[in-house]
Amino acid sequence: MLTNNRLGILLMVATTFVFAVQDGISRHLADSYNVLMVVMIRYWFFAAFVIAMSARNAGGVRRVARTSQPLLQIGRGLLLAAEICVMVVAFILLGLTESHAIFTFYPLLVAALSGPILGEKVGPYRWAAIALGFVGVLIILQPGVAAFSPYALVPLTSATMFAVYGLLTRYAARKDTTETSFFWTGTVGAVAMTLVGIWFWEPMTGPDWVWMGALCVTGATGHWLLIKCYEVAEAGAVQPFAYLQFVFASTIGVSLFGEQVTWNVALGVVIIIAAGVFAIWREQKKARQEAVSETQSRT
Repeated sequence: MLTNNRLGILLMVATTFVFAVQDGISRHLADSYNVLMVVMIRYWFFAAFVIAMSARNAGGVRRVARTSQPLLQIGRGLLLAAEICVMVVAFILLGLTESHAIFTFYPLLVAALSGPILGEKVGPYRWAAIALGFVGVLIILQPGVAAFSPYALVPLTSATMFAVYGLLTRYAARKDTTETSFFWTGTVGAVAMTLVGIWFWEPMTGPDWVWMGALCVTGATGHWLLIKCYEVAEAGAVQPFAYLQFVFASTIGVSLFGEQVTWNVALGVVIIIAAGVFAIWREQKKARQEAVSETQSRT
């Protein structure tokens, strides 16, 4: 397939918008129903979507599900399910705006943890970007100030969990295909959330079932758009646009939930995004230099 970065950017923008809408619906439902139940139903649809996609592949579900590292795949699936629950709790405690502001730090956490988990070399420029991003997080959290809320540690925990999940996914990709990892993510999460969430079942009203249906559809749509995005474009070209999810989520939070964007949140997010974009730029530059060096060594 030919690379089309312009289409990839459009798909990434659409992905971030859909995921932001999904988060808004999650917050709305979690205000009235148990978080575990909401995430459980969301995973039921997610698992059905994953199985349907797997069945369309050559060899069907059996081929897609085949893996030589089942414990790693199960661990990934459990970690993501737990992370989603933690993030939805953060939406309730802090709202969409502040939760997403802190969550924007996760790409830099990926960079920081790639050394101990994947054995990758983290150079001084990446460490500088990570340190700058951490300054942005501190500005948002305001530790030691009277306005500091310990609830702010909840989305930070979610960001850390998602960063580890992303690194485990990259580790799994050394042996398994994207389709295999996607299959295990959906099915393991659905089983785990059913075992836990079924005990917190609450009757839902008719309108809320409509919202729940919208939550499931946006989840599947977002994942489909993300897959298509990485199919047609280079990851480095589209990754900076993933930060738009904060813009969309905060817009929903302000307009529909009456949230506010305080000065420290706005400043902190600007610093984190700047550090993240710099880290991506350095990684792309390094990759180009290595490609040139490899080409010259062959000639």
